[in-house]
Amino acid sequence: MNSDAATHYLEEARRQMRGYKRLAESAMSQLEDEDFFVALDPEANSIAILVKHMTGNMRSRFTDFLTSDGEKPNRFRDQEFELTAGTARADVMKMWEDGWVCVFSALENLKADDVMSTVTIRGEAHTVLQAINRQIAHYAYHAGQIIFLAKHLRSSEWKTLSIPRKKSEEYKTVGQRSDRKSDRGLPLEK
Repeated sequence: MNSDAATHYLEEARRQMRGYKRLAESAMSQLEDEDFFVALDPEANSIAILVKHMTGNMRSRFTDFLTSDGEKPNRFRDQEFELTAGTARADVMKMWEDGWVCVFSALENLKADDVMSTVTIRGEAHTVLQAINRQIAHYAYHAGQIIFLAKHLRSSEWKTLSIPRKKSEEYKTVGQRSDRKSDRGLPLEK
C-alpha cells in the first residue's frame, strides 16, 4: 500500500472511531442514570455491560498494539459481562473514556508504514489494516446496540441521532445544506 493511501486509511479509521464514539455518547447522554443498568431480558446486555465489554476489548486490543497479542493474558472477557454491586453511571463513563484513550493513543501513534505490518489477535496474524477494520466493525456493532437500547428506553422522548422520520426529502442531496454535521448518521470529522 502506498504511503498516501495508508495515511488516508489511518485518518479515516480515526474519523470512524470518533464517529461511533460520539454516536454512542449522544445516545447515552439522553438516559437517566438507572437506564444504564436496564436489560431487556435475562439474556440481554445492559448499556453498562456493553460499555464494560467494549472497554475491556479496547484495553486488550490497543495496549501495545504493534508489539503484543491483542488478546492480553490479563483480560478476563467473561467478567466483562458482570457488574459489581454499587457500580454507578460515573463508573461506566470512566471505563468508557479510559477505553477510548487506549484506542486513540494507539491509532495516533501509527505511521503509514505500519498499516501492512503484522499484529496478532488470539495468536492469529492480521495486518494492522485488518486488525483496525475488525475493531471498527466490533465497536460499530456495540454502538448500534447502545443506540437501540437508549432509543427503546427513551421511547417518545428520544431525540434522533440521524435523519428524523418524515424528513428524508430534506436530506436527499449530500452537501446541499452547509449546516449538516453528518451523512446518514455517521458524524463527519474535519
